Parts: sequence; C-alpha cells; structure tokens
Amino acid sequence: GAALVAGTPVAARVPKAFTPRRHAADDWLDTLGTQHRFVFDTTTTAAFSDALRFANNFLNANQSGYGLKDADSGVVIVARHFSTPYAYNDALWAKYGATLATFANPGTPVGKAPTANPFHDATTVDVVVGALITRGAHLAVCGMATRFLAGQIAKTTNGNAETIQAELAANLVPNAHLMAAGILAVNRAQERGYTLATA
Repeated sequence: GAALVAGTPVAARVPKAFTPRRHAADDWLDTLGTQHRFVFDTTTTAAFSDALRFANNFLNANQSGYGLKDADSGVVIVARHFSTPYAYNDALWAKYGATLATFANPGTPVGKAPTANPFHDATTVDVVVGALITRGAHLAVCGMATRFLAGQIAKTTNGNAETIQAELAANLVPNAHLMAAGILAVNRAQERGYTLATA
C-alpha cells in the first residue's frame, strides 16, 4: 500500500528497468573483440603512460596464459582532460607542440616542448601508442578538450579556433575516435560490456 510521510501518502516506488540507449556514434565499440573487453580511463600524462603498459600486459597475459589472440580482446584507451594531446599525431605535435605540451604538463619549460608525440618514441617510453594500435587497441578522444585546445592554439597563433579544431580532429593517431566528450566514452564503453580500469 501507500506509506505515510508526515501525514502525506507516498505511492510505492516501482523499480525502473534500465536498458542503455544505443547511439550510432558509439557503434565502433561493438566492432572490437567479442571475448574480452577492457577500457582504460586516463586524464593525465602519467595515467596515459600507465594505461599503455596495463593494456600491453592485458594482451600479453591473454596470449601467454589463455592462448588468445589480440583480436579476441577489445581494448580502448580514453584520452581525456590532460592526456588528450597524446591522441594527436606527430604532424600536430610538430606544429603545435609547445601548446600541447604545456596543456598536458603545466610548467613545461619554454623551448623544451617535444616536436613529436612523446608516446611515439620507444627510446623515451616503455610502450608506444603505435605498437598497441598495431595489436588492435583503439583510442577514444575527448572532443571537449579538443575544442578547448583549439581555442588555446588560436590565441597563441592568432588563428581561427574552428579551423584549428577541424585540423586537430583530422590529425588523430590511427584507430582513434573523436567523442563528444571523453567521459561519455567511459560511460558508453561500460554500457557495451567493457570492464573499466582507471590508470
């Protein structure tokens, strides 16, 4: 029946069934491995670096411990907030490296910014982005951070923010998908069967 709260009847609460809504923009998540799925959420340089290592370990352990192939697993690394610049290719870093490096690592000394994506060089990092992409990993890139970065670059270059935003979107690393926001990628991946790890 009804409950009484301060003399006012309150109808019994009926649980609502939850069925995630599907959106075409997220359908790429369903094209990855069907046996095991993992999404790594990153918001900093250190977290992005850790996610690369963890994703590499995940694939290696599935091979050595279970006899699986890389294609059996779906791996997505979300690059959002301060890790977003690492989803851009070397051409973007060569052109806008100072702004990208300062955003990812506030306090980067002037003149010390990389002119290539730091996670493309095996001499400076343990696991490079390209190696994981070759194994089938994908990146989900924050569109909100990309928009913000376009504005920052426009200020320093006297350029057009919309034009620069389109340039950033066109120069992602392979297997990268620009999302409306990185946090949406974290949500949508879990709704499609991915286990979440925060690096």
